[in-house]
Amino acid sequence: MSLHLVALEFDALIPERLAEFWAPILGRPIDASRRTLPGLVSTDFELRFVPETAPKATARHRMHFDLTSSSPEDQAATVDLAIRTGGHHVDLGQRGDEGHVVLGDPEDNEFCVIESGSSFLANTARIGGIAGDGMPETGYFWSKLLGWPLVWDQDQETAIQSPDGGVKITWGGPPILAKSARNRLRWVVAAGGDRREDLARLRALGAAIVSERPDGTELADPEGNEFVLL
Repeated sequence: MSLHLVALEFDALIPERLAEFWAPILGRPIDASRRTLPGLVSTDFELRFVPETAPKATARHRMHFDLTSSSPEDQAATVDLAIRTGGHHVDLGQRGDEGHVVLGDPEDNEFCVIESGSSFLANTARIGGIAGDGMPETGYFWSKLLGWPLVWDQDQETAIQSPDGGVKITWGGPPILAKSARNRLRWVVAAGGDRREDLARLRALGAAIVSERPDGTELADPEGNEFVLL
């Protein structure tokens, strides 16, 4: 049985601050802990902000949000809201004519606000895509882990999406950003059956156990990206 995608976990210096930043941008409520944004529909995953004392390293993350826009005005409004509530523009060497806008949240987590009319992100959610560094083999790993089909597999780029729709998770192929520390963004998945069998299956697919946590097991995918099995 496939595993179920539950949440995306962010390390945060001030979890409540990040929750307050992302809630209006995504149109989601904040739960009672002030550290979690629940999903709105069945295809959404939670955002969980967990305390971490170490600040983000200077290198960009291996994955980031691609937020969708319904119109040029909607894109401009999202950018304006992000800047007014503590976000900032991020220079990754853009030419300035790409159409999308690259921003960082108050703790420098990068994200893009995509222009309206993107055919690739059509009929997705507000978080239309999770764009990541990774080779096709990593996309194949996550496709098998979640039971999500490949919706793109070309020129060493891969993408998967739930059969029910929602976010597309993508891997851009080479070059891959070097990993020097534990990722600050981690997927959280729930066991689909017997947990011991799921752990054995994950290891057979190429995952490695990193550590045990009070709420589950932290593993790493074939390219060393940590994730949590509840």
